[in-house]
Amino acid sequence: MTRHAPRPTNVDDYPLFANKDYRAESLLRPANLLREARRQKALPHLPVPAVAVLDPDGDIVRYLDRTGRGRRHSGWACYHTEMWTTDIGGVEIGVVGMAVGAPFAVLVAEQLTASGSKLIISVTSAGRIVPCGQLPLFVLIERALRDEGTSAHYLPPARWSRVNPQLCAALDNAFDGLSQTVLTGASWTTDAPYRETAAAVAAAAAEQISCVEMEAAALYAYAEASTASVVCIAHITNTMAVAGEDFEKGTDNGVHDALAVISAVANAICP
Repeated sequence: MTRHAPRPTNVDDYPLFANKDYRAESLLRPANLLREARRQKALPHLPVPAVAVLDPDGDIVRYLDRTGRGRRHSGWACYHTEMWTTDIGGVEIGVVGMAVGAPFAVLVAEQLTASGSKLIISVTSAGRIVPCGQLPLFVLIERALRDEGTSAHYLPPARWSRVNPQLCAALDNAFDGLSQTVLTGASWTTDAPYRETAAAVAAAAAEQISCVEMEAAALYAYAEASTASVVCIAHITNTMAVAGEDFEKGTDNGVHDALAVISAVANAICP
């Protein structure tokens, strides 16, 4: 017989919501961590590109490495990741791969901002919730359901995290003329991809949520709390593998499509 722990009777009993002072600065600061990593690794103090890309699947960084179209950034002082730089559409971008999930994505985003990045673009694989067209396709995430823990450390409890309205307005018509389909919609951010139950999916579908992913709600919460500029794009590639023949991104694992969308975002916001 499975035993279930009793539910907390008061929200303050749940550590995720306890002892939060949203105006207080953290004792551990990203700039300090980067300083120590730079010292220990004997790295030069080099600026990073103004436009940074989070590439959770790592397809873009692997492509840049394999084809020689990217350069490893010799001054990126993160303990956990590498940065690759390349030029797309006349804009230099720095790409950090494999930052999967809300905590890791925000850890890297904080360090990117501290290192000088002015715009962070996340392009993450996502599972389709409601029918929205022929897959694969992209969704500009306008709002993200906060079904994860990281956002609770940046903003008081609320149902949604949202993209900065000014950034969203700057992206009006930005994707016109692309061969890639780019829609605007909502996502469900989860910390537990293997707990996407039928009931949870049905609840998300009832709210007309386009897709499920693992980073956007936390990244938008961080952006709002810090005034950083963050745009999250979902690359919907699958229907959660319930019928086979899933997770197909296209040529070179969808890298060319993703870079086209990234270029459109970068040029619209940082012309």
